[in-house]
Amino acid sequence: MIKSYDISNLDKLSSVALELLSLTDNRIFALYGGLGVGKTTLVKYMCNHLKVLDSVSSPTFSIVNEYVSETNNPVFHFDFFRLDNIEDARKIGFDVYLNSNAYCFIEWPDLIESCLPLNHHVIKLEEIQDRRQLLVLK
Repeated sequence: MIKSYDISNLDKLSSVALELLSLTDNRIFALYGGLGVGKTTLVKYMCNHLKVLDSVSSPTFSIVNEYVSETNNPVFHFDFFRLDNIEDARKIGFDVYLNSNAYCFIEWPDLIESCLPLNHHVIKLEEIQDRRQLLVLK
């Protein structure tokens, strides 16, 4: 099922982020989209709704950022843009993160798709002319 949202306005993005978090109990989100389309901004809004205490930023250089919520629950934010192969993801213990029952937000997930559980959420962000849209593909 594909569901589409217009997220050209940041106020809309906040409400969409909240809705995405309430889709199911599944906590793994694969985020697809080009550079600068809003993947990290979406994660910031989702973390805000999860009451994350830490400052949320792109893990481009660290590969993974770990945040903590008000209820002391971990939230993991990945960026696999710079990884060359799936072994690099395995070296950081990616499988352990996926099995932690914590929220996992994964930017640039193409490399590790084969490791993702079947029921993960697939979110695609795209910019078409002056409009940004978010698609829930799975």
